[in-house]
Amino acid sequence: MNESMTNYIDGFVLPIPRIHLNEYRGIAEKVAEIWKEYGALAYFEYVGEDLTLEGTRSFIKTVDAKEDEAIIFGWVIFPSKESRNLANKQVPKDPRMTELVAPLTDPERLIFDASRMVYGGFQPLVQSNSSEAG
Repeated sequence: MNESMTNYIDGFVLPIPRIHLNEYRGIAEKVAEIWKEYGALAYFEYVGEDLTLEGTRSFIKTVDAKEDEAIIFGWVIFPSKESRNLANKQVPKDPRMTELVAPLTDPERLIFDASRMVYGGFQPLVQSNSSEAG
């Protein structure tokens, strides 16, 4: 593996009811800061817009999204797999996480259903960054 390609990424896809998207965004912004305190270099979450391509399986089907749900695609960049593993042990124990996640997992409205989330950790294979032409 190339020395410049040592970062490790956790990626995830999940459905969120559109009606709760702003609430989710506020929580995700705080969660991002906590992950960065525990070693993440960057944290990104995007909302799906163009989610179908003929001949492929869509994120919509993969997470069994309903018509009133938005698809969130996110990733967290770590300097190494080791730092990611350490963060994955520490972050869930942070009391702020419990407080932040509680409204999302309330059984009365269940904004976040972990059983429908797709997740994985990834090592670099190809990295191509844009460069400015002179």
